[in-house]
Formats: sequence, structure tokens, C-alpha cells
Amino acid sequence: MGDCSCRGVKLRGASCCIMLLILLVSCCTNGEDPYRFYTWNVTYGDIYPLGLKRQGILINGQFPGPLIESVTNENLIINVFNSLDQPFLMSWNGVQQRRNSWQDGVYGTNCPIPPGGNFTYTIQVKDQIGSYFYFPSLALHKAAGGYGGLRIQSRSVIPVPFPAPAADYTILVGDWYNKNHTDLKAILDNGHDLPFPDGLVINGRGANGYTFTVDQGKTYRFRISNVGITTSINFRIQGHKLLLVEVEGTHTLQNTYDSLDIHLGQSLSVLVTADQPARDYYIVASTRFTSQVLATTAVLHYSNSKLSISGSPPEGPTTQIDWSLEQARSIRQNLTASGPRPNPQGTYHYGLIKTTHTIRLASSASIINGKQRYAVNGVSFIPADTPLKLADYFNIPGVFSLGSIPYAPTGGGAYLQTSVMAADHRSYVEIVFENPEDIVQSWHIDGHSFFVVGMDRGQWTPASRLAYNLRDTISRCTVQVYPKSWSAVYMAVDNVGMWNVRSENWSRQYLGQQFYLRVFSAVSSWRDEYPIPRNALLCGRAIGRHTPPTGNH
Repeated sequence: MGDCSCRGVKLRGASCCIMLLILLVSCCTNGEDPYRFYTWNVTYGDIYPLGLKRQGILINGQFPGPLIESVTNENLIINVFNSLDQPFLMSWNGVQQRRNSWQDGVYGTNCPIPPGGNFTYTIQVKDQIGSYFYFPSLALHKAAGGYGGLRIQSRSVIPVPFPAPAADYTILVGDWYNKNHTDLKAILDNGHDLPFPDGLVINGRGANGYTFTVDQGKTYRFRISNVGITTSINFRIQGHKLLLVEVEGTHTLQNTYDSLDIHLGQSLSVLVTADQPARDYYIVASTRFTSQVLATTAVLHYSNSKLSISGSPPEGPTTQIDWSLEQARSIRQNLTASGPRPNPQGTYHYGLIKTTHTIRLASSASIINGKQRYAVNGVSFIPADTPLKLADYFNIPGVFSLGSIPYAPTGGGAYLQTSVMAADHRSYVEIVFENPEDIVQSWHIDGHSFFVVGMDRGQWTPASRLAYNLRDTISRCTVQVYPKSWSAVYMAVDNVGMWNVRSENWSRQYLGQQFYLRVFSAVSSWRDEYPIPRNALLCGRAIGRHTPPTGNH
């Protein structure tokens, strides 16, 4: 038998073929995590969510956009072509973009995709599971659609704390305006707040416009996200219980609810067993904490049903704050369940770690230069002419200043600023969101998840820590803050990059209630942060700069 080789390793004799097979596995295969490839064309198209024609944002002709299915650690390669007449960006709500804020898809990190252009996102869903969604992040594009569901399943070797469901459904619920997104933007640009929404939609459709089919006796998973821009919602299914099993990547204690509040930007999963008589049932979403209650319905259809829906949909809670607060406190993590890794979620003892410092973030509404604005700690964010991440990477002066937003409210008047807060890599911070206003608020932090250790009515003080849940609270990426209340979280600042901290109320976000958290490491290493992508778009004062040929894909 002749010689054989693998990357320069030579063998002779009868054992050549056996040894070659071993070598093919050990030295001739690529051990990277799997890849999934998507090509999206973003266009305008006529849609009729509430019965009136609207110019919607479609992805490959669809609204909502295509569902992204993935498994922990997989790589998603998403080539987005912008066929709109405006610049465009897509962001990935809840996907942490480990070491890679270059892919976050917000204006502080990315140059917009110009009309007629494209950009390929390279995203690894590293060490994550759970239910999320993607959305267009510029201007008021989110009010025109362009959003879709994103699932991260557990790897096959990781146990999941409930049996596999008969099917897995995504429900995207949100408020909806009959006005075009450009008209809504003009309202905000002229210094006014948005009017009350015209209605709610479920998966882009109005009342009874969407049907979910189930077989009697089987159990189904429903992943529900609030993709709206102004209102919290309550979700319920006529005659059926909701078994909560997951919130934004954390397996929960499996409590049963008649209905669940889901605030702007939040996602969760419930199991629903089709254990009722064969007929059709209402799936209901209604607004929360609004003087006028909007509601919409979809249909839960038993496959052997001969009876359509009838009567009125079941009513839900409306303005009750304490009811919602107590429900939120009841949502806790399953300490013995595995997360994205095999070790139980409870092995991370978040309550025993000493915090390095406290950040207090107070929202406010102000009139600045005769126009409505919103602020955090008195600073109303204005976008720079260059994405902050590019300015930081290329050391471009004059784009932003660290420390341009204080770590606590000052009590002074609000002012305009491109606000960036400094944070040290591997610090462990306490963040208190303070809401002195009369509306419920919802806060999101890109690139991270955090433990919601406490929330209550009134003013936060250091004594509030005595009531913190330091054992089994939920870990998530979006937290609500009730009117004239506070919410406190513990967060490991473990992801180097430039990260958006924002209100999920989109008019407030657009009018300044956001800032960026610059997580810095002095170590220039791929271990802490990936280099700038070779395909990075350059704009503003970054035009003419060069990305290194060794940048990431």
C-alpha cells in the first residue's frame, strides 16, 4: 500500500486507511459552530393591518419578516439589501453580540445601509437561548413593520425543563398607527408627542386575522413579544391557562397565570395545553395603563372544532398597577434548570457578588428650545454625525465625550448632548431606574442581561436594598418601571463595546431618552473584543478611514 497524508502527516502500511480516518477527524475538520445564511430584501409594500392601506416595511415581501431559527452558539449570516428610499438599520433585540457591538445595528455602532446598498451582519448567538425579535432601529421605521421573531433553541445535549411541545408558535403583538411612519416622525420632529395608537395587531393583522391551530390534548409553546412603540399589553387565551417557562433566555419557575403583562420590548414563553372542549377560542391582547383600552384578537382553533368563536373576548386588567407589580415579582428563575450551558442557572450566585458602584438613571420630560424632549439624568441624547463606535475606534475627536452623562440625577434642567457613560470591563454594577412620571416605562440595555433584584412604588433609597431578591430573581434584558416607582438591577459589565441603553417607548427614545455605555478594556485582544469588520460601512467623519484586512468577517 502506498503513502497517504493529511496536512503533511505521512503513513505507510496496512493501517494507513484507519489512521487516515482518525486524522481526518482530528486534524482535517473545521470545529466551528454551524452557520445559517439569510438574504433579505427590505422594501416598501401595501399592508392593511387595521383595514386601512398603509405603506409597510417588508422583508422578502413579508410582514412580519421571516422567522430566524437558531441554536446556541450558531453563526447567523444575514445579508440585508436596502431597497427603501431612506437609510436603514436592523437591530436584534436581546441578542448580546458577545465581543461584537459592531453587529448591533443601532446608529451609535453602525453606519446606516444607504438606499440601494447592502450590509452583511455576522452574528453569533453565543451562550444564549430564548425568545427575542429583530426590528428596524432608525427613525420611526419600527412603526411601519420590518420586525420579526428570533428563536435560540438549546443544544441537543442540554436538558430543557419541560417536554418538547407539539409545536412552537411566535406571537408578535404591538400597537399600530394608521399614519405613515414619515408622518409620525414629522410629529416628533415638530416638537410634539405621538397621539394615542389606532389599534393593536397580532402578527401584523387586526381582529381575528390570525389563527393558531392545535390538536386537542396536546401542549404548545407560544413565544410572545411586545414589538410596539408606545404601550404595554396584557395577553390571555380564553379558557386556557398560561404556564410561564422562559423570559428572555432564562428558564423560569413554572407558575400558571390567567394572563400576563408584557411591556415594550419584552419577550416570554408560555406552554398552553389544548385541554378544553373542541371549539375555537379567543387569543386576546389589550393595552395596559391607558385611559382608553385598545384590544385585538387572534383565534386558537382546535383541529377537530366545529364551533367558531362566539361571544365577547375575556376582559383583562386595565390600569391596576399593584396587580402588575405583584405579578412581576412572582416571575423567578428556575435555579435547577440548565441555561445555554449544562450547569444549572442557580450556580451563578448573583446576590453574593459585591457591586463595584451604583448608577441611578432618572427619566424626565422637558421642553428644550420650545420642543418636547425626553432625558436621562437631565441629558437628552442627540445623535452625532458619526457612529460613536467608529469615532472611538478611529480616535476621531469631537464626536463624543466620556462622562457626558452623570451617574445619578442632578436635579438641574435638561439639556441636549451626545451622552456616553464610561464603564469598566468586568465591573459589577447596581443600576436603579427611577420613574417620577405618571406612565409606565420600559428600559433595555444592549449587549447584556441583568438580574431584576427589586422594584417598588415611591422613591428608591439605599434602604430599599433590604427588600432585594438576591437568590432567584429573573435575568433579562428589558425591565419595566411603574409610574412613580423604581426598578433595580444587578449587571455584570462583561461585554466590551459601545452599547445602547434606551427607553423602549420609541417616541421617548427618538426624542432623547437613551444614551450609550462604553465598556472598555485596556487589553487589545480578540479575547475581549473582535476587530472592526472588513465590510464595515463608513460614514460621517469616518469616511476615508481604512479597516484592516485582518478584521473579522
